[in-house]
Order: sequence, then C-alpha cells, then structure tokens
Amino acid sequence: MAGHPRKSPCERAQGRARVSLAGTPPRAAAARDHERVVVTDPSELTERIATAPGGSQAIAAIRAGSEHVYLVGGAVRDLMLGVSPADLDLVVVGDPGPLAGRLAAGAGPVRTHGRFGTATVHGPQGVRYDLAATRSEAYPRPGALPVVTPAGIREDLTRRDFTVNALALGLSGPDDARLLTVAHSLDDLEHRQLRVLHEGSFRDDPTRLLRLARYAGRLGFSVEPWTAELARDAVAAAAPATVSGPRLGAELQLLVTEPDPVAGFEVLRALGIDGAIAPGFGLDDPGAVRRALAARAGSAADAAPILLGAALLGVPEPARRPLLDRLGVDRQLRREALAAAADAPGLAARVPQDGPPSALVDALPVDHPATIALAAGLGSPAVAAVLQRWFDDYGRVRLEIDGGDLISAGVPRGPAISVGLRAALGARLDGTAPTRTQQLAVALGAARSGG
Repeated sequence: MAGHPRKSPCERAQGRARVSLAGTPPRAAAARDHERVVVTDPSELTERIATAPGGSQAIAAIRAGSEHVYLVGGAVRDLMLGVSPADLDLVVVGDPGPLAGRLAAGAGPVRTHGRFGTATVHGPQGVRYDLAATRSEAYPRPGALPVVTPAGIREDLTRRDFTVNALALGLSGPDDARLLTVAHSLDDLEHRQLRVLHEGSFRDDPTRLLRLARYAGRLGFSVEPWTAELARDAVAAAAPATVSGPRLGAELQLLVTEPDPVAGFEVLRALGIDGAIAPGFGLDDPGAVRRALAARAGSAADAAPILLGAALLGVPEPARRPLLDRLGVDRQLRREALAAAADAPGLAARVPQDGPPSALVDALPVDHPATIALAAGLGSPAVAAVLQRWFDDYGRVRLEIDGGDLISAGVPRGPAISVGLRAALGARLDGTAPTRTQQLAVALGAARSGG
C-alpha cells in the first residue's frame, strides 16, 4: 500500500491554522496553569494596554483616526501573561502610514520599510511602535524572503511563527474589544509551550529555528513535541543553509542579548540547530558560561561577546572569523568574541593566584573583559575567585592619566602608550603610585624603556 505524507495531530485536526473570534469573555475569563494566570478578557487586556509604556498614546492615536487597528503578536501574549510589553506591534487593515504619522507627532521620525509596507516609530518611555498592513505571505522557495500581498486580519494571523504569537486584540473597527486567535493559541499559552502553525513553517523560514530557541529561553516555554520533530527534520534537511548568513546572524545576535541567553543556546543544542550553523558551534558547557556571565554581571552588551566567544570554542580556529563574517556579526562584537575564544582557555590556566595586583595586570588582557569573564567561567574555583576580584575591585580602579598625557610628554603613538598605562595601573593598584605625578612618572619610564 502506498504511504501517505505524515501529518501531525495539529495538521490532521485543522489543516492550516484557523482563526477564531471571541467577544467578552471569549471563554473562561482566565485560565490557570502552574499557579500563573492567562488573562483572556479583551476588556481587561485593553485596560492593560493603557497602563503599559506608550499604550495610552497608542490608543489616543488610534481613536483619532478611522482605521481598523489590532495589537498583535508578542505584545498581546505578554499582556495575557501579565507582562508589560517593551514594543507594541500594530497592524492596520490598509495603509498604516496615517497612524504612524499620528504616533510620531511629538515623538520622532517614522522609519519605513518599503518592501513589506511596515514602519517603526520610537515613542515615549523607550517604547517602539512597529506598524504593518495586514497581509498574507507566500515563499517562492525555501529560505527566501516572502512575497507579501494585502489580506485581512485572519490571513495575517495564520502567517505567523508560533501559535502563542498568533493573537490579535481589536482596538478599533468591527473587531474592537475582541480577541482573535488561531487553533491551539490559548491552550499552548496556558501550557507554556511553543507550536508552529503548519508543517512547512521551518522550511519556509529557517530563521524560525533560532526564534524558537530565543522564545523558549526568554519565556521559559517548552517546545511542543510535534514542533520539536519538525525542527529536527528541518535541520536534517539542511534548511538553515537556504537562508543568507546575515539573516541567521541577525537572529543569533538577538539571542545573545536575551536576559537568559544560555537557556536559548540549550534549546539550539537539544534540537541540533547550533551544529547546523557551523560544525562545533554552540555551548558545550552551559554551566561554565553561566559562571562567566555571573562574573561579568552587567548589560546585554557585556554578555554578547562572552556568549558568542564561548559558542566558538568548538569551532576550529581558522574557521571562526569566516563564520562570523558570513553571519554579518558587527565588527566590535566580532573582535571581542574572537579574542575571548582564542585567549580565554589559556588564560584560565595561567592566571596568577597570588602575588601583588600588578602581577594580575601583567597577566590579564585588561582591554578585553569578555575574555577575562570567559576565563573565569572556564577556570577552577580559585581562578574564578581571583578574576572575580578583578571585576569587583581592581578593574574598577582608574588612573589619573591617559594616553594623551603620555603623547604630550613625547611618547609616540603606538604600543608604548599601552605599555606605559599598564605599568602605571599596576603601580596604582600596588599602592606605589597613588598620585597623578607618580603615575605619569611610572608610565613614562615604562613606555620609554619597553615601548
């Protein structure tokens, strides 16, 4: 008997995702799972928008026009989970330009993206409004950018990546104060799991593989079994190779700046996605990376080179720079990540565990904090303690001189400047050069003798 194409339970039940429309309440006003409440009452969700950053301004701008407008995607999901969204995604039936103009009044310029008919406005309190016309998408070939055509809100929802993002809250027009969902959206949100909308999702757009890991890490959601199977199938079929490097790199750079990027990398590893980016890429020791991030507690910008450097450790050294070039990683992040991958393992083995602070200055690449942090994660507890002291105490000390002072004193530009400043920092930490005059004397002596 001839075989039939495999269908998931989701596909057998629904074909492609169907949109349902609900009034107030659409079902039970709230659903409880693991002692957390998912709010589904459109009236309460609308009230939550008004108190979110930039929300009242958005509502006022919408009510000043006649467009049919919906809040969509992750913003609705976050509001349902009781989280204030950082960005507000709005779709308009028709031209979003007039609404963008009203939102931008007194806020800032409108940035338009012509190919997809979208616009971005940066509003008050750091909020970003992303606007688009409702549309459908068709992929001319796997991995290609989609061809978009105008469509209604129902078609717009079915083009999205995961069911928990296929949500729309009407803010004006015939669906005002109504919540629209696709099949499984509310159940998946209640059970904290990620599910794609159709069987070809990852092959149409393989960047969704990285988005799957990013959302799973950020939200703490599991990956629904059928979706995990589709992800592995897409990896086995080399779907990521159909996407340009910069598109994959853009998703990767979003992942490394997540609040818990290690969790996202663990999903990449579990599904084999990291190895599809490059052989050896990914986190072999998530615990070491968590220790590195804890040592360099700071902003997402501080974490990114640590994460990327750690992910490169299993990649052969000659292949690292070409990989980051192919992914379009920006120059500064690329430089710091490559330095961390190259130098952190050796540094972890040679950090002096005793002696004066100047010995530590001599041993450390003080201009590469990501390298020091990754070494702290890879090293022994004793090494980690020494490097933690660097971040907590020594690394915070500042000289009263800089390179300009040495240049003014006749030191030529070049390596001698760094030699002099490093010597002055060591003396400052050892307590032998507490004053500006003493620091300059040490720096000039070192620069002229060792530069």
